[in-house]
Amino acid sequence: MQATTQFLCSPIIPSSHHPLFFPFLNPLSRLPSPTWVAQFPSKTPPKCLRAISPLHSVATQEIVETDEGELEFVEVGYISGVHGVRGEVSIKPSTDFPELRFSKPGKRWLRQLGQESVQEVELIGGRGNPGQKTWLLRFGGVDTVEQARQLVGSTLLVREDDKPDMEEGEFYINDLLGMRVILKETAECLGTVVDVYNNGAQDLLRVSVSSEYVLNVTKKTKAETGVSSHLVWVPFVKAIVPDVDMDKREMQITPPEGLLVLNFRVDDRSKNERRQIEWKERKKVQRRLIAAKKNLVEMEQKHVFDGLRYGEKSQRSLLANEILGINSKLLRRALENMEIPSKRLSITDIIGAGRSRILKVPRECLAPNASKQSFSSKFKLKEQGQHLISEGKMAVVLIVNDIEKGRDNSPDAVDSDGEENSLLSSLGESLSDDHTFIKTEVRASLPLILVCPGNEINSLKMLFSENDYFAFNPEKVWFLEEECLPVVNSSVEEHSRHKILMKSPWEVLQSPVGSGGLIGSLYSNNIQEHLSKLGVDYVEICTSGTDLAGNPLLLAFIDSRKADIGIQMFKDMKDSEERLNMIFSLRFMKQLIKLNDKLQFEAIPKTNAHVELVDKEWVDVVPSSPNSYEFRCSIYSSLNFCPLEKICLMKVTD
Repeated sequence: MQATTQFLCSPIIPSSHHPLFFPFLNPLSRLPSPTWVAQFPSKTPPKCLRAISPLHSVATQEIVETDEGELEFVEVGYISGVHGVRGEVSIKPSTDFPELRFSKPGKRWLRQLGQESVQEVELIGGRGNPGQKTWLLRFGGVDTVEQARQLVGSTLLVREDDKPDMEEGEFYINDLLGMRVILKETAECLGTVVDVYNNGAQDLLRVSVSSEYVLNVTKKTKAETGVSSHLVWVPFVKAIVPDVDMDKREMQITPPEGLLVLNFRVDDRSKNERRQIEWKERKKVQRRLIAAKKNLVEMEQKHVFDGLRYGEKSQRSLLANEILGINSKLLRRALENMEIPSKRLSITDIIGAGRSRILKVPRECLAPNASKQSFSSKFKLKEQGQHLISEGKMAVVLIVNDIEKGRDNSPDAVDSDGEENSLLSSLGESLSDDHTFIKTEVRASLPLILVCPGNEINSLKMLFSENDYFAFNPEKVWFLEEECLPVVNSSVEEHSRHKILMKSPWEVLQSPVGSGGLIGSLYSNNIQEHLSKLGVDYVEICTSGTDLAGNPLLLAFIDSRKADIGIQMFKDMKDSEERLNMIFSLRFMKQLIKLNDKLQFEAIPKTNAHVELVDKEWVDVVPSSPNSYEFRCSIYSSLNFCPLEKICLMKVTD
């Protein structure tokens, strides 16, 4: 994989929000989305300056802007709040060179919110904020909290000609824009690069494909295609983009078969028909936003809309998408659970209710080379389960996340990107090993649903694409974003609810719900109906750390007992979600979806930094002790809705 260095534009818009970015503001964002190509918004800054390393690593952008005096500047961050009482401000960086931009004293420039002119300021000094992705700066003449508050919302600028020198073989992304893209095999011109975007795992080149190439591939006339141009995403990796010639202003690419064609969508509808559809989509989104606002107001969360009064259009759109993304039903249920706690059925309760539904299996029996003579009775059961899997009677839901580690927003937290990348790497190793997952020869008949954090979906898709889907049928693989809920403050005023915390004026602070949230994810993506059409009878739910995914013994056991839930018990198990392996009948899964708003939530005390609007000014709040609640919901909550006689346990013994 080749990597890039990116200077994020202000406002900062996380990649996890891009697929939801208002379609009616950005019609071209609705590009066709093959499993390894993400959807992104079409609007980009007019001029960008970003640095790319020789490995094409993840790039950060600095927006190039020109003032009235024709001096070009780049944005390197925006002031998000005040710090302390001596005039320090907190800045959220959008540069890969924070030490240079924020530590070195000298001239800087500020553009205040909503203004075109820039103001020269003198940077006295700056330092990193431990545990936070922010820096604390001091400017000359700013010595009080009141003076510092006047700067909140402003963007910090530096001179464009002050950019750092690149090493040999490195590129600024601005130098790539406008480059001709040539197909190396045929020497045919595909088009030109119009943007470079990082999806969290690698850079993607956005290429405007020439109409001649489109017409040649689709074998249609310009009038038949219905559009005058096409935009495609090309992974900026060495295997696909082997040559970049700065002198000729062109790059050669070797795209995999089907990569470009899958991006072309021929629209046979007339221009008026397409406009009507876009108008209906805008109205639909507007109605959803009105309904979402109404629900939040009813839950006494009106403050979430404060950011709509500030910021640029893209920032307000980001907040609107955040509001649309809140699952109000689950949030309402979670808030109610805080007031009326309830007890859920535990594994201990099930064991005490009846031992006849417990299957004890020696660990040696699970090994691929287990002898039929040593485990004759268990081996027959195992063969029955393998037959059901080969017949496509079971689907696997794999939760690619470690809920116990989570993503900590506390002041002492460290960046979890390394852990998440390590998690995907570990997953790839497990999927490549028949000993830790279902055998390769039967994977084509096994539907697979992967649930992971939104910012990891593109990386997960790329992992599968680069490994030929690990022998799974691509048409039977789904990638779903894990369910999240807003984080709320732990203190509550009299006669009011716990307030949702804001990560920024335009971002809601959220945390993953846990394994119980996947029920809603399956429903919202209509997965249960897809599985029914495929003839699936059972759904296995397991975490990526489980070494028994695709468990034929548990499947055969639950099928022989006509049960609705089968649970794999682990050593020293205490209902932990660190290792999860359960099998549900699809019949019960459909019933559970109808009861989704009745699942139980637990409020976990956490320490979370956030922003608040105080006297019409946004202020950073960095607590030193737990100040909030994050909601968790376990799939074990489903046990409350299943009769005990319909639950089976399988215990692996040493």
